[in-house]
Amino acid sequence: MDAVNKIKKKSISNVCEMRKLNAMTVDVEDFFQVSAFEDVIPRDNWDNISLRVEDNTNRLIDVFDQKNVKATFFTLGWVAEKCPNLIKRIVEEGHELASHGYGHLRNTLMTDQEVFEDIRVSKDILEQISGVEVRGYRAPSFSINDTNEFVFEYLVELGFTYSSSTYPISHDLYGVPSWPRHAHMRREGIVEIPIPTLKSQNGKNKGIGGGGYFRLYPYWLSKRRIDAYLRENDAPYSFYFHPWEIDTQQPRVDNAPFKSKLRHYVNLHAMEGKLLKLLDDFSWSTMSDVYKHDIDRT
Repeated sequence: MDAVNKIKKKSISNVCEMRKLNAMTVDVEDFFQVSAFEDVIPRDNWDNISLRVEDNTNRLIDVFDQKNVKATFFTLGWVAEKCPNLIKRIVEEGHELASHGYGHLRNTLMTDQEVFEDIRVSKDILEQISGVEVRGYRAPSFSINDTNEFVFEYLVELGFTYSSSTYPISHDLYGVPSWPRHAHMRREGIVEIPIPTLKSQNGKNKGIGGGGYFRLYPYWLSKRRIDAYLRENDAPYSFYFHPWEIDTQQPRVDNAPFKSKLRHYVNLHAMEGKLLKLLDDFSWSTMSDVYKHDIDRT
């Protein structure tokens, strides 16, 4: 009987984990705007490249509608200028619109004033097109670290109430492993919601928040890691990905470094199928909805 009871308890626990409300987020940028290609695709050539982000994001909105899921779209101001109808649809469909900065230049590569203007201009563009207040921000490539914490002060000054700009892992482009792993109120007066990580046996943080990790690993392993996170933490899970990750027909950037191409193209063919399973296996909503208790304290 003890064995049967353990199985029942485990089954109930798994159902509870699946029903916990988690945050679905999309970083709205086109394939040529990613940090992996920043050294091989000049910014002054962006206007000469055919946009794919609008069609890909509309596909995602259709998928979310089919699965009855609301998401947060961290959107570049540059994309909003080019695709105003997409911004309007995001809001009209009941999703949350948030800022991803203007032109996907990492905050660590800009001067203080350039960072402020990048964020300010993006917020203004998004709000003018959508007619709604933009409360959330995600730095391009999670580029807030211990060298530029002043960005949080800028976010407060500009009227943001939450950020999801940190990833407490070791990575060549971003990450401060010692920073908090869960949503917390910053001393500046803004809630920071880090990308989820799982503690390994050696104490290091493993990235499980989405993106390349989700494409790289088989779905069963990603699901097992998310389940473990939900069991081990009294906190919701948040997932992020990009519209270009469901686009198997996007142009190849052949002159990019091998590592950059590996990161960008690995398992693109499997992404949409994995995403559909993820939407079915867990419950999802927007960042503002899932982290409402934390954000409302600001």
